Amino acid sequence: METLRYNYAHRLLHWLIALMVLGLLAVGALLGNLGFEGLKDLVGLEMTNQLYGYHKTFGIIILALMVLRLVLKRLFRSPAYQPPLSGFERAASLTVHSLFYVALILMPVLGWMGTAAGGFPVQFFDFTLPGLIPENKELSETFFQLHGIVGWVILGLILIHVAAAIYHWRIKRDGVMTRMSLL
Repeated sequence: METLRYNYAHRLLHWLIALMVLGLLAVGALLGNLGFEGLKDLVGLEMTNQLYGYHKTFGIIILALMVLRLVLKRLFRSPAYQPPLSGFERAASLTVHSLFYVALILMPVLGWMGTAAGGFPVQFFDFTLPGLIPENKELSETFFQLHGIVGWVILGLILIHVAAAIYHWRIKRDGVMTRMSLL
């Protein structure tokens, strides 16, 4: 009998990444709106440095977990929808999921490049990762603008994804929610 759920590793990664992305979007909005000086005035230098450090570290973790998800996606087939989705639902699902993969890989790469081009350390816990590109303040600003735009795209994709999940769960009641549930 064919299973109608993703394997447990895939489901666990989905929820782990989802929680980290929500946290990083919240911290990123704070960093983006207040900037270093504004945040420093609000919470102090030590907490500001910690927030930037955690933001960078968890961004790198998301990048690694998204690569792992791509590997798992290649190794394990996605479960069939039962009952099958309509053509529109299939196309919408494929589009949103594909955009999620692109955005969740692009976002940390843009942050990494913006940080490096800004002349700041690319932190992963207590380690400093290679910057990969030389310092260039204008390029850094461009990378961070794109980083912010991708953040808004991710937020929009989350809203669409959650709305579709609620639709399948509460209106269609078609079992789509069990495909990715941990329980």
